[in-house]
Amino acid sequence: MTRIDFYFEAEDKLQVACRLSAKAAQQKLRVLIYAADEAQAQRIDKLLWTWQAAGFLPHCLSRSPLAAETPVLITHDPEDTPHDEVLLNLHCAWPPAFSRFRRLVEIVGRDEEDRKAARARFRFYRDRGYDIAKHDLSKTND
Repeated sequence: MTRIDFYFEAEDKLQVACRLSAKAAQQKLRVLIYAADEAQAQRIDKLLWTWQAAGFLPHCLSRSPLAAETPVLITHDPEDTPHDEVLLNLHCAWPPAFSRFRRLVEIVGRDEEDRKAARARFRFYRDRGYDIAKHDLSKTND
């Protein structure tokens, strides 16, 4: 069964996505970042090129010919992607086919609209029997 982790109180969801993607990639896990739309996918792609002063996190958009060999993919349509280890959700809805992934990571910002959508996703997963781990980013460095 998919392991689900909610990271609450993210000051900047895209920065947290970069940090968690790098952490997973260091553990040799393949990551799929599910963006809300094409514009957000482009923003996270650009951010991943510049967010780490020293080092590089190999990544690409899912439609790239290098997608199968790249540890971090970015998409706004997760259905036809080669990765199935970590799904990092930046969308306001639960991702389609999330259960094919070993782990689902939900990042929740501080605004009330994002929190409301996250509560609905949390209930959706809980009502289907998934165990959910919660991480308060205002209290930790996770």
